[in-house]
Amino acid sequence: MLRLRVKEVAREKGMSMHRLSLQAQLSYHVVREIFIDPYKPVSSDTINKIAEALGVPVTDIIEDVPKWQAEEERRRLKSQPEDS
Repeated sequence: MLRLRVKEVAREKGMSMHRLSLQAQLSYHVVREIFIDPYKPVSSDTINKIAEALGVPVTDIIEDVPKWQAEEERRRLKSQPEDS
């Protein structure tokens, strides 16, 4: 499964969700949803905008993980508060 590393890369760059949404010209809601659920299906256009705003190649914000790992992480994320 594809996993978006947007939250991790944004934190490495010191970029908030708000700033990322402005620089990528995406709604804050879209960026927030990706931070909350890194497995959220998004368009290639959205991925390109985010990568450009972060100043990284698209390959830096996408990773392929086994399905079992994705399911385990999603369960864990659902049990955590949103601002973690």
